[in-house]
Order: sequence, then structure tokens, then C-alpha cells
Amino acid sequence: MKPSRAALLLVGMGLAMPLAARARPVVVELFTSQACAACLPADALLASYAKNPGVLPLSLNVPYWNSPAWKDPDSLAAATARQAWYAAIANSQNVYTPQTIVDGTVALAGADAARLETAIAAARAAPAGNVPVSVKGGAMVRITIGMGSGNANILLLGFDAKRVTHISGGVNRGTVLTEVNVVRSITSLGPWSGQEMAMSMSRPAGRHMAVLLQAGNGAIIGVGVD
Repeated sequence: MKPSRAALLLVGMGLAMPLAARARPVVVELFTSQACAACLPADALLASYAKNPGVLPLSLNVPYWNSPAWKDPDSLAAATARQAWYAAIANSQNVYTPQTIVDGTVALAGADAARLETAIAAARAAPAGNVPVSVKGGAMVRITIGMGSGNANILLLGFDAKRVTHISGGVNRGTVLTEVNVVRSITSLGPWSGQEMAMSMSRPAGRHMAVLLQAGNGAIIGVGVD
């Protein structure tokens, strides 16, 4: 098949071709809490994808379960805001834990293994999500985004690959909980409107980083991970 003019342009600019970009990981966001008893099976399910190169699992610990009995040390107000945004664009008031969002568009119960696998397979088969995105970091973070179509918001997430917590209070008291890719920071970097762009900034909280290019309807159309 003869490559398109757009693909040739991307190659000439030293950017990944769309075909390679479509191999980006499927983003699986789990809204969870260490103070939620029902969340433990969902945490374990998410952790089972940690070594799957085709999936980027992210734990977003919400603070609305916190109480004097147990305050989740990884809870993040920005996680609650993100979950509320997903509910708003779906015209829903149904916010709960554990809740999983697959590639920004499919919501399901966090411990539903069968539906999660089906949603991941459908996301892999979808043609959307082919904008090249890369993120590299030392003391400073450099992000590059290739050309594409449409409009989206650029999000920088800092996360820790593994967090082990000895829970000493609340309903999960006595549990040693292992969570994967725990999000420590969420930063909006502004809009993207289809043009190639690059930016640099200070490194956020978290040992690793992910850049999500996310459309207004929630669809994730580009992912970069470092």
C-alpha cells in the first residue's frame, strides 16, 4: 500500500508514523481507595495488567473515602476532579469506587474482569488514537506531540510504578496492599489543535510520567510514557 502524503510528512519530520502510534497502550484508569473494601479485588485486577505492554494501568486514589479510621496516603484531589469530569461528559451523576475507565470512553465496575478484557480488546481494535506523543524526563520534562486532526487537552500524569501500604485502620485494616502505577500528580498543559508542538517543564511528582492527549468527549487519541 502506498503511504499517504500525511504519513510521508511525518516521516520527513522525524516523527512516528500513524501505524506505529496505533500500537500505543490502552489506558485503563481505576478510581479506587485504600479505605474501600470493594476496591481490593479491583486493585488486584489492575495489577495483573502491570506487565502488559499493550496496557497502561493507572491507579487514581480518590480522597472521598478518607475518614479518621483510615486516610489513604496516596489519595489525590485531582483524581476526584477527573472522575467527576468523566461523569459530567457522560451526563451522569454516578460516581463510585471501584470504577474503571478504558481509553477515556468506556466506564465499568472496577472488578469486572470479563468486561474489562472486552473493553481493552475493543480499544485495541479501534482506528482512533494515532497521534504521536513522547515524553522524556530528567530534572526537566520534554514533551513532543506530532500532527493530527481534531482538538484535545494535553495532560501530564506523574506516577509511581508500585506502592505497598500496610493498612492499619478502617475496613481494610491488616491488609498489605500493593498498587500499581499510582498517580501522584495530574497537570493540564493546555490545548492541542492538530499541529506539531514541543514543550519543556519541571518534573511533576511521581517517578514515572505519562502524557495523555484527550479529546473533549473523553477519547484518548495519543499516549506517551516515560
